[in-house]
Amino acid sequence: MKFCILSWEFKKEHSYFKTHMNLTEVMPIDKVYREAYETGLQMIESGARKQDVLVFLTKSAEKAAGADTVSSILLLDKEGLLRNGASPKLPHDYLKAIDGLKPDPFVGTCATAAATGLVVVTEDFSADNKWAELRHLPQSLGFYGAWSTPILTDTGKVLGTFGTYFRRKRTPTEAEIKGVKLLASVASLALLSKSND
Repeated sequence: MKFCILSWEFKKEHSYFKTHMNLTEVMPIDKVYREAYETGLQMIESGARKQDVLVFLTKSAEKAAGADTVSSILLLDKEGLLRNGASPKLPHDYLKAIDGLKPDPFVGTCATAAATGLVVVTEDFSADNKWAELRHLPQSLGFYGAWSTPILTDTGKVLGTFGTYFRRKRTPTEAEIKGVKLLASVASLALLSKSND
């Protein structure tokens, strides 16, 4: 099945939005991602809390990718530091340890994705120098690797990151990358919308 990525135009005087199909960006999307995408849009349009939308998106990414994954959304604050946005399966101590990370192309996956605006993949924490100072944190939770995609506005501004940790050594599939990018577009819309905080 084919599904269209949508670009968004906000109406400042209204809480709703318009969608515009870009037929040059058509990709096959797994059913779980597609349904999560549609549900996420419905949540935003109905005025759901941004936090609720973000939690729903992380849980949907985990459902689609399998039981060996844990997803996390980090958001850039006004000072340009990464803060927890939605990480329902990560313990408080871990989130506290990574709180306030500065975007850096040489640190971790999410900090690198936030700094570069690109998808970043770490198959093995032990073999990636970007994790030299941090690898003990995810490894203590039984994670082997991670990947992250930036949450972007339609002009390319980075709002945060959508990361996924793996409990076994592997890389994201093409379907997972495409699917999470789709969910990240919903996260971007939620963050920019007038829905309740």
